[in-house]
Amino acid sequence: MTDVIEGSLYDYPKYYDLLFGFDWKAECDFLESCFDRYAKCQVKRLFEPACGTGRLMIKLAQRGYEVAGNDLNPHAVEYCNDRLVRFGFPASAVVEDMSDFSVKRKFHAAFNMINSFRHLETERKATDHFQCVANALVKGGLYILGVHLIPAAGNRMEQESWVARRGNLQVNSHMWCKELDLKGRNEKLGMTLDVYTPTSHRQIRDEMNYRTYTAKQMQKLFSRVPEIEVAAVHDFSYDVSETTELNETSEDIVYILRKR
Repeated sequence: MTDVIEGSLYDYPKYYDLLFGFDWKAECDFLESCFDRYAKCQVKRLFEPACGTGRLMIKLAQRGYEVAGNDLNPHAVEYCNDRLVRFGFPASAVVEDMSDFSVKRKFHAAFNMINSFRHLETERKATDHFQCVANALVKGGLYILGVHLIPAAGNRMEQESWVARRGNLQVNSHMWCKELDLKGRNEKLGMTLDVYTPTSHRQIRDEMNYRTYTAKQMQKLFSRVPEIEVAAVHDFSYDVSETTELNETSEDIVYILRKR
């Protein structure tokens, strides 16, 4: 019998971590390559706004970086801190708004790799977010931002499915666009997670809203925070040797932003 739950994926950090943690090595290798290529400072201290479960924070801490982050979901922050402490690192994640925060000590780089930035529902909050990040970085430091843009031309990805396994736990995920309002700048996504163990089947049904951005709209947003510049643009292949030219068909983009 299937146990159906109408709820938020973010309230189930164990499943979230499994679903989005599979590509951690490619992401961490890419981040380190970007630090070497684009930062104008030695990168030792890292910050992740909207850090969630800290799936990358723990891996980067194990590579020798000092890490910290924030997230609005207390379940995710607790999961992140418990894991950091379990592996001998400080509990450095806090419950905090990524569009309204400050830091006591500046960081050399920040990162937000899987579209979490788009949860900010207004242009004001998005601008405030970039200002907060800029204020948190040293001069020459980086903000590496992964974003799914809305192509102004050509086809766009409408749905995505993938499977993740760890031991006796398997999570099947399906995400699709339920509604796209380009005038209102909102994309409503549906998501189902089928969670299997040897003795149970649980289905979590979620719905999420993301603010939409084209490449031109992102550039306009960056221009509102003059302390940052676009140092390079890549895509989700995470190949630092290959930069990407933005155009009307651009969709999966990683911006390398640098503090002036």
